[in-house]
Amino acid sequence: MTPVSDEAPVRRPVRVPARFRHLLAAEWIKLRSVRSTYWVLGVGALTVIGINVNSAVSNADRLARQTLLPPERPGFPDRPEFLFDPLTTAFVDPAWQLFMIIAGTVGAMAVFGEYSSGLIRTTFAAVPDRQAVIAAKVTVMAAVMSALGMVVSGTSFGVTQMLLRAEGVLSLGDPGALRAVAAAALLAPLSALAGMAAGAVVRHAAGSVVTVVAVLLLVPALFQGERYRWVKEIGNAMPLSAWERLVTNPERAHDLGRYPLTVAEAWIVYGAWATAAVAVAVLVVRRRDV
Repeated sequence: MTPVSDEAPVRRPVRVPARFRHLLAAEWIKLRSVRSTYWVLGVGALTVIGINVNSAVSNADRLARQTLLPPERPGFPDRPEFLFDPLTTAFVDPAWQLFMIIAGTVGAMAVFGEYSSGLIRTTFAAVPDRQAVIAAKVTVMAAVMSALGMVVSGTSFGVTQMLLRAEGVLSLGDPGALRAVAAAALLAPLSALAGMAAGAVVRHAAGSVVTVVAVLLLVPALFQGERYRWVKEIGNAMPLSAWERLVTNPERAHDLGRYPLTVAEAWIVYGAWATAAVAVAVLVVRRRDV
């Protein structure tokens, strides 16, 4: 006879597959639990806005002095309107280049941080579907950076135009204004996705940051010549060149030089880079060992 046991049978817990919303929640916790994220994004956003505001103050002061002095005085051209663009004042190149590096670095940290700490092994052990994990990372990072980009871009535009109100300011309804604000806002998620791709490929902190700087800033600088069209076309395919085209005042489109990007082509560059960055991150993480 088989002895009867008084103990109840042991039930093993049923493993419930992680849903995508669970992955989103996990990635959000990872992002906000790192204190450096708040400092980097907060200080970076304030710095970008501060540079643009300083540009507006400087331009307002210069234009005020021009109205008080004879136009023929040295240093004050006869036609100062060709030297001042209220739209450009809100989108100063160094400020937004810095913003690109900050966003790209945070995006890279979201990937290489898990590899360097070893947390990625735990993540893939709990969720073997690597593609879903990367998709959740991309979604969270794109959402956070889009929100930050809208705040920084909208604040920069609003504050600079307020400071220049005596000189004739722009509103979002003016030609090119809304496009410029949107392009500057989307520059943050685009750079962050490029950083994620760099982090997935390099997997080291210093190497990932150097790659971000090289891809987003140095490579475009190497292909700015207009002597050969193929050189300029390569430069036009970079996110920085697309951003510069999109924030250009339509009244100054004739100053873009030879072989300029069209507005439609610039938006295509944005979309192509975002798509390529996500594809690289997913492909690399799926195929390479942890």
